[in-house]
Amino acid sequence: SGPGTYTAVNIAPWIITVGASTIDREFPADAVLGDGRIFGGVSLYYGPPLPDFKLRLVYAGDAGNRYCYMGGISPSKVQGKIVLCDRGGNARVEKGAAVKLAGGLGMIQANTAESGEELIADAHLVPATMVGEIAGNKIREYVKKSPFPTATILFRGTVVGPSPPAPKVAAFSSRGPNHLTPEILKPDVIAPGVNILAGWSGFAAPTDLDIDPRRVDFNIISGTSMSCPHVSGLAALLKKAYPKWSPAAIKSALMTTAYTLDNSGSTIKDLATGEESSPFVHGAGHVDPNRALNPGLVYDIDNDDYIAFLCSIGYDSNRIAVFVRGPTGSDICEGKLATPGDLNYPSFSVVFYSNDHVVKYKRTVKNVGTSVDVVYTAKVNAPAGVEINVSPSKLEFSGENKTLSYEITFASDGLGLHAVDSLQAFGSIEWSDGVHLVRSPIAVRWAQGLKDSI
Repeated sequence: SGPGTYTAVNIAPWIITVGASTIDREFPADAVLGDGRIFGGVSLYYGPPLPDFKLRLVYAGDAGNRYCYMGGISPSKVQGKIVLCDRGGNARVEKGAAVKLAGGLGMIQANTAESGEELIADAHLVPATMVGEIAGNKIREYVKKSPFPTATILFRGTVVGPSPPAPKVAAFSSRGPNHLTPEILKPDVIAPGVNILAGWSGFAAPTDLDIDPRRVDFNIISGTSMSCPHVSGLAALLKKAYPKWSPAAIKSALMTTAYTLDNSGSTIKDLATGEESSPFVHGAGHVDPNRALNPGLVYDIDNDDYIAFLCSIGYDSNRIAVFVRGPTGSDICEGKLATPGDLNYPSFSVVFYSNDHVVKYKRTVKNVGTSVDVVYTAKVNAPAGVEINVSPSKLEFSGENKTLSYEITFASDGLGLHAVDSLQAFGSIEWSDGVHLVRSPIAVRWAQGLKDSI
C-alpha cells in the first residue's frame, strides 16, 4: 500500500513485518525514440517482435484515455502505432491488452509521481516496456513537441549485475510509522520482493487476465507477498539451526544482522523518491541469512512480555483473558510495562511530545555466541536533535551471566532540533565484541507542539 506513510498494517510486535526490495537481476527493455534518445525500462514480453523500424508514437491521453482502459482508446488513433500509457487506474498488463484490442502494435508504460522510478517487469500481451517517472515525462514532452514522434522497443533479455545498484525499496512497499503503537518501529526488515521467480498455478494466465491464453509453471511476481516468504524461509532455516530459539529470538537475529547499504556502498534508496530510505521504509534493513546464523546477541520476548505490552496499551484483563490460555483474573496486568517502548524489541521508536523531552527504554540481551566470556561495547549513532545515553555502555557476559540488561535514554536537544529538517530523525545503536555487530535502528519523531515551542 506504499508509498504513503502509516500504510503498514501488520504492525503487532509478535509479527515480523516485511517490506519489499529489488534484487540485482533486471529484465531491460529500452524505449528508443526517433530523436535517438534511449530510456531504460523493463519487460518480460516474449513473442513476435516489433518491425525493425521505428513506429509512430502516440500518447494515450490524446487517443481517449491516458490510462489505456479496455475499450477506452480510439482504434483510429492508435492502429499500427506504439501507445504511451500512464501507469495507474487499472492493471499494468491490461493496458497492453487494451492497446492490442484497439489495433496498437506496442506500448510504453510511463510511471507517474505515485510510483516514481519503481520498475516492475510484466509478461505483456504486446511488445511493451515500463519506464520511470523521469523518462515518462521526457517521452510525453517528445510526443507533444515533435511533429512526427516515433519509437521502438529494444528487448535485452535477462541481465545480472551491479548496475543499477540493489537493493532498493519498492514504491509499493508499505511504510511506517506504526499508527497503533508508535513505540514499536515498523516495518521490521526488507527482503527481495520485486521481479521474483515464483511457482505459478496452471489454472491462471501469467497476467491473471481472462483474455490471456498462456499457461506457465513459473512466473515473475512482485509484491510483499514475495518478500514475506523469503523471510519465512529464513526463519525456518534458523529454527533448524537453533531448535530451542523462540520466534522472537529468530526475529531478533534477522533484524540485528540486517544491512542498510546497497551493493554500491550507499544507503539503500527508496524507489518512490529516489532518496535514501529510512527505518520507516526499510526497518532494520535488508535480511542477511549468513549473518543471522551468528547474531551474537538476541532480544528475546515471551508470552508474558506480550501480555505486559498489551496491558500497557490499554487492554484490560477481561479482554486479554479471551485469548490467554490458563488462569485468568484481575492480576493479569499486574506486571504491565511502564511504556509500550519497554517491550524487549530489537529496534527503537521514540516520540517526543510537547511536555516530554526525555524518553527511557529498557532492554535485555542474551549472549548466543560461541564465546561465553565476552564483552560487548555500545556505539551510538544519535539522530540529529537527540542526545542518547546507554547505561551500562559495556556488557560483560560470562557463564553465570548469559543475559544482561541496559537502559537507553533519549533526550530531545532543543538546540540541536533547529538543525532537524523535518519532524523525524534516525540513528542506531550497535553492540560489538569485535566479532559480532548487533545493530538496532532508532527512529525519532517530534509532536508538532514541541517543535513549535522551541
